[in-house]
Amino acid sequence: MTAYQPDEFDGVPTDAAADLAGVPDAFQRLWTPHRLVYIQHGQQPDEHACPFCRAPEMSDEQSLIVARGEHAYVLLNLYPYNSGHLLVCPYRHVATYDEATPDEIAEIGELTQIAMRVVKQVSHCDGFNIGMNQGRIAGAGIAEHLHQHLVPRWALDSNFFPIIAGTKALPRLLGEVRQEIADAWPA
Repeated sequence: MTAYQPDEFDGVPTDAAADLAGVPDAFQRLWTPHRLVYIQHGQQPDEHACPFCRAPEMSDEQSLIVARGEHAYVLLNLYPYNSGHLLVCPYRHVATYDEATPDEIAEIGELTQIAMRVVKQVSHCDGFNIGMNQGRIAGAGIAEHLHQHLVPRWALDSNFFPIIAGTKALPRLLGEVRQEIADAWPA
C-alpha cells in the first residue's frame, strides 16, 4: 500500500478506496446522511396526506388520472419505470388486497384489463409487468393505500442507463402520455 494521499473532488479531499483498509473495489461511496430519516421512518403519509386519497379530489390533468370507475381509478405513476406506467387504486383508503371489498377487487381487475388494451393500442408495447407491493417491507412506496402497478414493456426498452448512470430515460412527458391514454380510454 502506498502512502495515504487523499484525492480531490472540486478541491475537497476524498478517500481513495485503494488506500483504505479492506479489500479495494471499484465502487465509489456517495455519503447521503440526509436519507437516514427516510430509511428509519420512511415517507408514509397519514390518511389525510395520502396522495391516492387526494388525487380524485383534483382535476384529472393535475392528478394524472386517466380513467375513473365507481370503486377505483387509474392514474399515471409520478415516478414511472417506463412511459405509460399506470397505477390502479381503490378510492377507499385500504392498505392491502385482503382488505378490499369484492366490488373494489372486481373493478381493479376490470380497469387493469382495459388499461392493458389501451396502453397496447397507444404505445404498441410488447408486454407488461403487473403487480402489487403489499406493505412497506415489500417495497410499497405508499404502503397504506392499495395500488396495482401496470408497467408497459418493449423488447428493446432496457439499456445501460439504469445500471451505469442510475438514470431511467423516459421519452415522453407525463402530461402527453396521460392525455393520449385518457383520449383512447373507452367511454
